[in-house]
Amino acid sequence: MKLWQKGYKLNREVEKFTVGNDYILDQRLVKYDCIISIAHVTALCDAGLITEEEKKSLIKTLDEIIKLADKGKFMIKPEEEDCHTAIDNFVIEKLGVAGEAIRIGRSRNERIIGSLRLYYVEKLGEIIHNINQLVESLKDFARKYRRVIIPGYTHMRKAMPLSISLWAKSYVESMKDNIKLLEFLSNFLNTSPLGTGAGFGIPIKLDRKLIAQHVGFRSIQKNPLYVQCSRGKFEALLLDGLTQVMMDLNRLSSDIILFSMSEFGFFKIPKELCTGSSLMPHKLNPDALEIVRSKYHAVLAASVQVKSTVSNLIAGYHRDFQVMKEAAITSIDTTIDCLKIMVLFVENLDIDRKKCEKSLTEDLFSVDKLHELVVKEKMSFKDAYRLMAEKHLKKIL
Repeated sequence: MKLWQKGYKLNREVEKFTVGNDYILDQRLVKYDCIISIAHVTALCDAGLITEEEKKSLIKTLDEIIKLADKGKFMIKPEEEDCHTAIDNFVIEKLGVAGEAIRIGRSRNERIIGSLRLYYVEKLGEIIHNINQLVESLKDFARKYRRVIIPGYTHMRKAMPLSISLWAKSYVESMKDNIKLLEFLSNFLNTSPLGTGAGFGIPIKLDRKLIAQHVGFRSIQKNPLYVQCSRGKFEALLLDGLTQVMMDLNRLSSDIILFSMSEFGFFKIPKELCTGSSLMPHKLNPDALEIVRSKYHAVLAASVQVKSTVSNLIAGYHRDFQVMKEAAITSIDTTIDCLKIMVLFVENLDIDRKKCEKSLTEDLFSVDKLHELVVKEKMSFKDAYRLMAEKHLKKIL
């Protein structure tokens, strides 16, 4: 039975179209909705709306659902639409009329937002953990090859000497900034929408602060209408944070792909991490890195999708919000998967020292020579610059 059931049968095509793949995505959210529901029935008991025995029965049943979900044995049916309906149906079927108390004083709208926010916060913690693993891999790489020098490039042309350590640590510092950003977002998202109904409050008095504390939210959103309006705004901020991580992974992938080309040969990727060509026997392709590089654009597109979806909507809930769930969940999965792949590549990346040394042509040191002329020979910067420019330009013009 659907939570909104009113005694008529919904057209099958409309049902299929409206539900989409929510029932599949929501398998991830079962635990979080149960956590929210346990806090809710506790508040109902505190308010004298259900008995202590009813509360215990409801909590026991919700704990049972969590255990079933952990084992992959709690499945949401397409006709149930989402995890919230599936959970309520299970509780009511098991407890009868007493189970119907789970629906008192709440809306599916607030449950969706609350479940997603708990999920976002937990997944941000997982992403931060994976970023830290990448940071450690990059640090190890920097230490291992700290004495190796390669050309640094500007405008895709040789510029100045670049140590492997400096290269790797540039990503370390950027990833640490990403961690700061994601920690901020985790705190920002960790706010409770519960007790606000469908955006207009509820006609019974429940302790919203107590509900938030039971769930583990750090604060509450006070305005019930803003709770609904913040959906999409919060997702956009989350995706902006993920985009920053993915942008770094995009660039890191590009560096490794470029510097492992035979024309450069600074980096060596193990064959076990490469795929091959169906036609050319000699090919070893860095497909995984290319996919990581492309996934940045997928997360960026999701960010744009969310921001576009919520634009021009009046204040309140709209079913348009449903598409943002997949955008956010898929982007979280993508970010985690790409971080794990990049850790694997950095941990197994090798250096060809001979090719690195061979690449260190004289022009890379023109800036050093320029300043040597200024400092030691007391030549003006202008004259020294022109002298070095003439010397090196003759070689390439």
